[in-house]
Amino acid sequence: MANITAADVKKLREATGAGMMDCKKALVEAEGNFDDAITVLRKKGQKVAEKRADRDSSEGVVIAKINADNTRGVVVSLNCETDFVTKNDSFIELANKMGDIALSVNSKEEMLAADFDGMTVTEKLIEQTGVIGEKIEIGGYETLEAPFVGSYVHGNKIGALVGLSTATDNAEEVAKSVSMQVASMGANTLSYKDFDAAFVASETEARIAAIEKDNIELGRLGKTLKNVPSYISMSQLTEEVMAQAEADIKEQLKAEGKPEKIWDNIVPGKVARFVADNTTLDHEQALLDQRFIMDESQNVAEFVASKGDASVVAFKRVSLA
Repeated sequence: MANITAADVKKLREATGAGMMDCKKALVEAEGNFDDAITVLRKKGQKVAEKRADRDSSEGVVIAKINADNTRGVVVSLNCETDFVTKNDSFIELANKMGDIALSVNSKEEMLAADFDGMTVTEKLIEQTGVIGEKIEIGGYETLEAPFVGSYVHGNKIGALVGLSTATDNAEEVAKSVSMQVASMGANTLSYKDFDAAFVASETEARIAAIEKDNIELGRLGKTLKNVPSYISMSQLTEEVMAQAEADIKEQLKAEGKPEKIWDNIVPGKVARFVADNTTLDHEQALLDQRFIMDESQNVAEFVASKGDASVVAFKRVSLA
């Protein structure tokens, strides 16, 4: 039987992150051979991984990394089963190393096949599944390239990247602020202009039907009914629609007996209210059309424009939820 020293155990622990007893047992089984001991631990990880393959791994850590010249970023999640594991320093260190590897490749598939201290990332994940005793896997992976890329991670649970059209003096501030917006609010597209007409029509029909259904119950209970919008996106508010809306507002003011000389003071506000009430889809799903979380008096596009010549060209988001 090989003589297993404390130094041997320490070396294996530092290389794998496994516990002292697991490392000692692996070294004993491998008769003191370091490489064989790693193989023993990896086989244990494989067995644990197979047993826990169907487990939910919705906890974890989200990491964002940006390259040296801020032209490329990646946001990736290392997932596990319990929140307890995410508070472990070694797990966070592992996630950061995974983030560095993620930045050096172009896809999740490339990342899983990439080298991690002499083994593939996939093999490392299997090894760590055995070490930790929980299912460990790469969850989300998103990368973004632009003239300037910034990032923001909220509580290690949600990460976002934002790409700007140019690297201005305040690009870092703008990109971080908009990344916070993406992390907080989420979005499916940059602008309402990107919406497909069929999608908007379908969403309009579904939302109106849902409100009308709610109103039946509200009416039965004698409560105030919800407003049923005619439209849900700026893409539907054509010049003809806006002209008709303004005409309807003026007709209403006339019916209320408001002097025509004060209409110019009232109409703009009511038109703005009409637009706000009929662009709910944009506010929810189009990043640039959302109200800016740091100043709700403006939307995200207005905030970015107020900061100079840079514009938002792309964004990415990874969330554990």
